[in-house]
Amino acid sequence: MGKLAVHALRAVLAVVLTGTVAVQALMVWALVSGDPEDGSLPLTPLRVMTILGLMSAQVALVCVWRLVTMVRRGTVFSHAAFRYVDGVIGSIVAASLVWFTVTALNAPGQREDPGVTVIMGGVGLAILGVALIVLVMRMLLTQAVARDIEATRMRAELDEVI
Repeated sequence: MGKLAVHALRAVLAVVLTGTVAVQALMVWALVSGDPEDGSLPLTPLRVMTILGLMSAQVALVCVWRLVTMVRRGTVFSHAAFRYVDGVIGSIVAASLVWFTVTALNAPGQREDPGVTVIMGGVGLAILGVALIVLVMRMLLTQAVARDIEATRMRAELDEVI
């Protein structure tokens, strides 16, 4: 991975992380300041779900940042990378659970048009599908780490012979 790609990805990650922290702070402020007293629907559960969803995104962003660092150093094919890949998988699963909760909170308001709830459920399944894709990539990383260890061992044996 080239320096330009690493710097560009880090810039995007930093902007997204900053944005999520800002939105999260605004959501916390909205929770603290309370709901409007005009009789409108209380938004507290949706605000809490937004905060939790943003937290899951932030975990994924930090894990991807660490993985990019490992790629740049050439150490991504090690057992240490699994912790960060597992963090990404866990955060995606958490995001899907948050989404399913939002779907459940939204469902009573969609009684006349239940298609919205079905579509939202489908989006939640798609989010879980992303977690499965990352899980497959983790399995590929497992194979790559095993081959890298084997290559290192064979190289050491060859050095002994020479």
